[in-house]
Amino acid sequence: MTTTPQKFPDGFLLGAATASYQIEGGVNEGGRGRSIWDTFCATPDKVVGGDNGDVACDHFHRWQEDVDMMEEMGLDAYRFSIAWPRVQPGGTGEFNAEGIDFYRGLIDRLKAKGITPLITLYHWDLPQELEDEGGWLSRDTVDAFVTYAVRMVEEFGADVLTWTTFNEPWVSSFVGYGAGAHAPGRADAVEALIAAHHLNLAHGRAYQAMKAVNPDIQIGLVNNCHTPRPWDPSNPKDREASAHIDALANTMFHEPFIEGTYPAILKPNTAHLTDWSFVHEGDLDEMKGRVDWFGVNYYASHLVRFNAHKGTPESEVATLADGHKAGAGTAWPGDEQIEFMMPPGKLTAMGWNIDPSALHAHLLKIHRETGKPIYVTENGSAWDDVVDADGRVRDADRVAYLEAHLKAVINAAEEGADVRGYLAWSLMDNFEWAQGYAKRFGIVRVDYDTLERRWKDSAYFYREVLRTRAVPSADAVDEFADTPPRTF
Repeated sequence: MTTTPQKFPDGFLLGAATASYQIEGGVNEGGRGRSIWDTFCATPDKVVGGDNGDVACDHFHRWQEDVDMMEEMGLDAYRFSIAWPRVQPGGTGEFNAEGIDFYRGLIDRLKAKGITPLITLYHWDLPQELEDEGGWLSRDTVDAFVTYAVRMVEEFGADVLTWTTFNEPWVSSFVGYGAGAHAPGRADAVEALIAAHHLNLAHGRAYQAMKAVNPDIQIGLVNNCHTPRPWDPSNPKDREASAHIDALANTMFHEPFIEGTYPAILKPNTAHLTDWSFVHEGDLDEMKGRVDWFGVNYYASHLVRFNAHKGTPESEVATLADGHKAGAGTAWPGDEQIEFMMPPGKLTAMGWNIDPSALHAHLLKIHRETGKPIYVTENGSAWDDVVDADGRVRDADRVAYLEAHLKAVINAAEEGADVRGYLAWSLMDNFEWAQGYAKRFGIVRVDYDTLERRWKDSAYFYREVLRTRAVPSADAVDEFADTPPRTF
């Protein structure tokens, strides 16, 4: 029996996403200043293999060919981030014309090819000088971000109508300042909460200032979603643990912009750490109502449990599946008796599970809790890809992952979630932060020695999605995969 492929709604945006530090390279070219990731990568034992983003995918020099590749694939949209140190070295003071011209050329070429550009203003590469003055622990950085955001809208707001202030503020704050596993590599639970609040505040203030420049632009906030589920749903302690993680991972980054409040569960659960005096009078008023849409970055779901004996000899051995623990730090303030448990089933190369049902559930949850339009701004998986003798990369696991998650998005939309677009992560293999070049998320393979781009089977699968506006069967990939593979 032939199954009719599931189709996307009319007007649904399909594209791919990248981030500046992960693909651009050219770190010492075009007037770019240093970022906290340049410093983090230069610190011994912080990044797998001692890798860095100095060259990455060399997009800084190959952007024209990369846009041509996007056109050939048929992308509706391309989400990229601006490197703050490239357009404003040091994060304050003069802006850099060479850096601005780089992004203007990229935007112009995308539009000439019929590809809608979506800009992310901050994908973790804070100018190092701002970090030296306190980084996201300082309200001065909030002010600096607003100045930067306004200038970018002045430069590009006539050509780009969809903007993101921050990509995954949970990672910037709780992994960068709490766990110490990402730049700037600090490990303090209270600092993580302060940084998270200042990122939220920066969004609220920037939203108002950006709208004053061009009221027609649509400004969103993108968060990575953890979809925590209790290890034992019948255990109230496990349910409470799940609620705590949900508040830190999810609602902390959308409730302020809808209700003008932080989740009620957070203050009592972190009272032994802080009195939250870093939230000043009027801060939440500057956030409420200041968002047009929410971005959902989804990769895997999470199982959490309460364990009164955590950290003691009586504790059971549990594999931490969140991937964000390092040293004495924690990505989850107030988690002293909470454990992440390894989920059942097949895992990706990142050690993450495959659970499209959680993406479906989360999209409906965000719809219920915010009432705002939603874009799936990142979704993908890392696998140990192999180039076969005939030159093809038969990444069947990634193709199956995409098929299942695209169907989950369609199902959520059919059930009422206002989902308006899907952006695959990632367009190409790239620098995977603390994992260096050891993990590959791209639908296009990058040879890091020659910088050749090679379409994987997943790229051909996604091209078919784009062509038909529907989700074909993953089993049919041989029907539309070119031989020999397309290379750039």
